[in-house]
Amino acid sequence: MNITILALVALAMLSAGGIAYALLFDKAEAENQVARRIGRITEAGSAGGGDEVGTKRRVNMQSALKEFEEKQKARDKQMKNPPLMVRLQQAGLSWSKNTFWIFSGILGVVTLLVVWLVSGNLLAGLGGAVVGGFGLPNWVVNFLRRRRQSKFLEEFPNAVDLIVRGIRSGLPLGDCIRMIATETQEPVASEFRQIIEATQLGVTVSDACQKLYERMPLQEANFFGIVIAIQQKAGGNLSEALGNLSKVLRDRKKMKGKIAAMSMEAKASGYIIGSLPFIVGGLVWMTSPSYIALLFTTSMGNMILIGSGLYMSIGIFVMIQMIRFDF
Repeated sequence: MNITILALVALAMLSAGGIAYALLFDKAEAENQVARRIGRITEAGSAGGGDEVGTKRRVNMQSALKEFEEKQKARDKQMKNPPLMVRLQQAGLSWSKNTFWIFSGILGVVTLLVVWLVSGNLLAGLGGAVVGGFGLPNWVVNFLRRRRQSKFLEEFPNAVDLIVRGIRSGLPLGDCIRMIATETQEPVASEFRQIIEATQLGVTVSDACQKLYERMPLQEANFFGIVIAIQQKAGGNLSEALGNLSKVLRDRKKMKGKIAAMSMEAKASGYIIGSLPFIVGGLVWMTSPSYIALLFTTSMGNMILIGSGLYMSIGIFVMIQMIRFDF
C-alpha cells in the first residue's frame, strides 16, 4: 500500500481521537465528580453519631441529592440544545416563532439583494442570503443571551444577600423574593417576578426556584434552586445556607476573573497563530501573486488548501478547548 495513503489514514485517526478526547473529557470528569461527591456524603452519613434526628436528616439529604442529580442530568440534556422559544426567552425577547422567522426571511432577502448587486454573482448572493437569513439572526439571539446572563451574574449575589438579610430579620422566603422582584436591577427582577407568578399559580417555592435554571442556564442559578429545594425537603438554617451560597458565588466570580487574566496569553497566542497564515498569504499575494496562485488554479493546490484549513480548524478547536473552563 502507498505510504502516502497510510500516512493520511494515521493522521485522520489521530485527528478523530483528539476531537473525541476534547469533546468527551468534560463529560467523564463531571461524572467522576458526581460519584466522588455522593461517596463523600455516604461516608459522612455512615460515620455519623447515633443521633436519630441527625441520621434521619442525613438520609433525607442523601435521597434529595440523588433525586436532584437525576433531575440535573435530564435538565442538562435539555439545555444543551434548547428550542427556539426557550432561546428567545433566555435572550429577553418577547418574540414568537413566526416573528423570528419573518425577521430572518426579510434579513435574508435584503442580504441576497445587497450581495447580488455589489458582486453581480447570483451564487454569492444566495450564500449571503443563507448567512443573513440563518446565521446572523441566531448569532444575535446567542449574543443577547450571553449579555443577559452576564448582567444576571453581576446582580445575582446581591439578590442572594438581600434574601439572607431578610430571613435573618424574620421575613418569610416569599416576602424576600418579592422584595428582590421590586428592588433589584434587571434581569434579576424579572426572573424573580416569574418565580412569584409561578407560586401564585400553585407551584411550590422550591419548584419555582428550580425553574430559574431553565430560563437562565447558569450554574449559579442552579445552585440557588438546589439550596432552596434541599432546605424545603431536609430542613436546616436557610439563611446560613444562602450566606454560604453568596460567598461561593462571589468566589466563583473572582476565580473567573483570575482565569480570564491568566488565559489571556494563551488566547493571544491562539489569535496570532490563527491569523498568521492569512496575513502571510495576503503578503505573498501582494508581492508575488503568480507564486501563490498555484494553490487556487491547480487541483493539488486546492487539496492542499482544504487539508490545511481542516487541520488548522482542528488546531484552533483544540486550543479553544484547552483554555475553556467550565464552572
